[in-house]
Amino acid sequence: MEHTLSIDEAIEPGALYVVATPIGNLGDVSARVLHVLRGVALIAAEDTRHSGRLLRHFGIATPATALHEHNERDACQGIVRRLQDGEPVALISDAGTPLVSDPGFHLVRAALAAGVRVIPVPGPSALLAALCASGLATDRFLFEGFLPARRAARQSRLQALADQAATLVFYEAPHRVAASLGDMAAGLGAGRQASVGRELTKRHETFYYGTLGELAAIFAAPGSETRGEFVICVAGNSREDVAATGMDTDAVLEALLAELPLRRAVAVAVRITGGRRN
Repeated sequence: MEHTLSIDEAIEPGALYVVATPIGNLGDVSARVLHVLRGVALIAAEDTRHSGRLLRHFGIATPATALHEHNERDACQGIVRRLQDGEPVALISDAGTPLVSDPGFHLVRAALAAGVRVIPVPGPSALLAALCASGLATDRFLFEGFLPARRAARQSRLQALADQAATLVFYEAPHRVAASLGDMAAGLGAGRQASVGRELTKRHETFYYGTLGELAAIFAAPGSETRGEFVICVAGNSREDVAATGMDTDAVLEALLAELPLRRAVAVAVRITGGRRN
């Protein structure tokens, strides 16, 4: 691949830079990211207080304005006018690559419609970090972002994904990770291989590997670590991975019995695996 730009490239007037920032480890920031953030006229940030800590750490004094899900449609109009006036602007999210389960879509669409050049400045992504460490197939994957918060809607969405052959990747909030894993085991198959990445690139980064049934049992157990940010990767549909067997049910029940009374362990195992109560 031919390399045509250097990290000290001139900042292009009137361009919108879509800039990826670290998802945890500040050492992941690139020299080009710092050059762009210092050189633009304005930084559109998901949360100026959160991003302010990043900017102060690297001594970046560029003015910032808030662009989040509640104000994006209104705020992007003023930002596009500044772009049309020749001011370069950088778009960043709280962490990782903007627009990936983060605001920015409406701004990019509005900028393109106005004839503004959009320049990506790639970098960290929790989605790709989790996928490449999952041990699952990476040639085809489907990023689903966050599943619905309500259980019925979540189960319906998982049912619609059950036949997908591609690896599935989800983001999940800490207070829902146990419930979502249980619903995944029930809806996608307790025997599917999966991984759970927690607090990626941060001090307490942890990966869990196993079947969906095994992982659901781990996070359903009392005292399981559910703090932080989670990325769940699940193998695509295949006869080997989806078939839930008695062995899977036994393994889940055995893991739960180490932490729960018999009746509670059986109830959770039945919900996770779809097996019979007896």
